[in-house]
Parts: sequence; C-alpha cells; structure tokens
Amino acid sequence: MKSFRLKSFLVVLFLSIAFISCSSDDDDKTPAPTTKAALVTEITGPATGKVNEELSYDVTFVADNACGEFDRISEVLIDKVKGLQVEVKYASEVCTQQVPSPKKTVYKFKSDTKGTFEIKFKKSETEFLIHKVFIE
Repeated sequence: MKSFRLKSFLVVLFLSIAFISCSSDDDDKTPAPTTKAALVTEITGPATGKVNEELSYDVTFVADNACGEFDRISEVLIDKVKGLQVEVKYASEVCTQQVPSPKKTVYKFKSDTKGTFEIKFKKSETEFLIHKVFIE
C-alpha cells in the first residue's frame, strides 16, 4: 500500500513538473516599442487667423525607417528656446522596410490673444523650422 502511494505521489509530482516547465510564457515576449524624435521637413497652413479660432497645420516629417508611425507632438528645448518635435513610435527593433517616405500629421493651433506667433518644429539637432502666424 505504501509503495502504491509513493508511486502515485511520484507520478503526480512528475506530471506537475512537466506541465510547469512546458509553459509557453517565454515564447510570446515581443520587444517593447521605442519612441524617437523625427525631424520635420515642412509646415503648411494658414498665415493668419482670428482670436479663439482653431487653425490646422500639416506637419511633414521623416521617420528613421518605414515602420515608424506618428505617436505624439511634444515640447523640446534647443539652446534654451522652446519648440515642438514630432515623436515616432517603432513597434520593434527590426524593420524589413528600410526606405522611409515622408509622413504627415496635423498640428492644431489656437490663441486667445492677438499678435504674431511662431510655430517652431525641430528640423535638426540644432535648429527649428518656423512658421509665422498673425492672429487678429
């Protein structure tokens, strides 16, 4: 009787170890997406607007490779000057489509005061691409 219990216990122990060790948790690990700043090549949109009127600007940028997708627009400082930059999300580290094409996103601008404003987007590591807009 003791022999049967011991054998049963060992069989159950062996099967539980086999099920635990064959878990596929490690197989589904995909690299976390990375985000990098992209350089802007063009800003197009109206040069004038009215107070509290939302203006739309097409911002053209180039990602590192064709797998990059627009993520967000964030603030950046270049030599203590504030501006904006386009951030691009890359799903994985490997991309088979290496030749990037220019992509566009829309930037919305709205001012509650009159004046001349500069919309500045990062075009290189040291300078901005500037689009001026007069709000009347």
